[in-house]
Amino acid sequence: MRRHLRVLVVLGLTQIAGWGMIGILPVIAPRVAAEFGISLSSVFLGTSAMFVAMGLAAPWAGRAFRRFGSRQAMTVGGAGIGLGLCLLALSANLAVFLMGWGMIGLAGALFLTTAAYAYVASYADDDARSLIGTLMLVTGLAGSVFWPVTAFIENLVGWRGVGVTYAAIMALLVCPLVWFGLPAIEDKMATPSSKGQLRTGPVFVLMVAAIALNGFVTFGIDAVGIQLLKAMGMDLAGAVAIASLLGVFKVGGRVIDLLGGRRWDGLSTGVVAGAMIPIGLAVIWMGGAGIVPVAGYLALYGLGSGAFAVARATMPLVFFQKADYAAAMSTIALPLNLINALAPPVLAGLMSGIGAQATFAALGALSITAFAILLLLNRMRGNARNI
Repeated sequence: MRRHLRVLVVLGLTQIAGWGMIGILPVIAPRVAAEFGISLSSVFLGTSAMFVAMGLAAPWAGRAFRRFGSRQAMTVGGAGIGLGLCLLALSANLAVFLMGWGMIGLAGALFLTTAAYAYVASYADDDARSLIGTLMLVTGLAGSVFWPVTAFIENLVGWRGVGVTYAAIMALLVCPLVWFGLPAIEDKMATPSSKGQLRTGPVFVLMVAAIALNGFVTFGIDAVGIQLLKAMGMDLAGAVAIASLLGVFKVGGRVIDLLGGRRWDGLSTGVVAGAMIPIGLAVIWMGGAGIVPVAGYLALYGLGSGAFAVARATMPLVFFQKADYAAAMSTIALPLNLINALAPPVLAGLMSGIGAQATFAALGALSITAFAILLLLNRMRGNARNI
């Protein structure tokens, strides 16, 4: 890890900055809604527009990583995020505002997460998994770092000033840091046969299905978890406290994976985490909002979902060679980002229609299905190269 400290620091700083700067909506949304004379829910369509654009652009971004290199793609993507933030700052109505978020999503496909992991996979070889896990742990701090900073800047110069300030930081600090701070490498190219395998192989299809199902569960709970807990009978302060603690337990799950080091791989982490998620959901579904079931939910679901976030990024390294990693992650990013956009409104509708407890049960059923798929993948791992 010490040998790769420079790369880890540069990617950690730039990914925290990238996710932090595109995570401004929860802070600025009330003033945007007031200025445009629209509802808060309309403003939050920006997040959906961003994730849909990011997902649709993911396969194209994967080709850019292979053709031009991940470091070069990240630099262009950072500049694109800056342009999108400028468009937000200049927007006169909701339509232009959403276009700005769409531009951020397109650029984010080149800059955020997948690009960083593709660079690490080419750069670090056998150390790639541990570096990716460490990077995930670090970038989980983006909201904690940038939400108070964003609130401070907004109070000084308004929400439009936030967009301009962050656009300048992306152009003047983040992009140069990526270009000059990361060592130049020769990105490993996927072969035509392996690219075909990525699109059609049953191993890959099953892996995407497991990741997508658990992604729906975890992204949905991240978005509407407070409302779910309130609907279970918890007061607002308690629901917010539990949601905050859940973030701490998720970080703990990532630490557990890191402590495993080379003793287990991404699929092993995925199987264990995939078992913990439905058990944690079952505890709160059966026990309600009492202290004991909530504690079980935090420990099991929180640790499990945090560890599965690492597994999601490292499972392709179990089945595919380093040269295929960028293509694999870019393909996975398409359904995953669409789920990011769709899970919150779908879960909100479920909660209104069937109630919080039944919603937890439905989420548990999805996560059990994902766990069954992970067990099947674990049985297939020995023949993965030939499937």
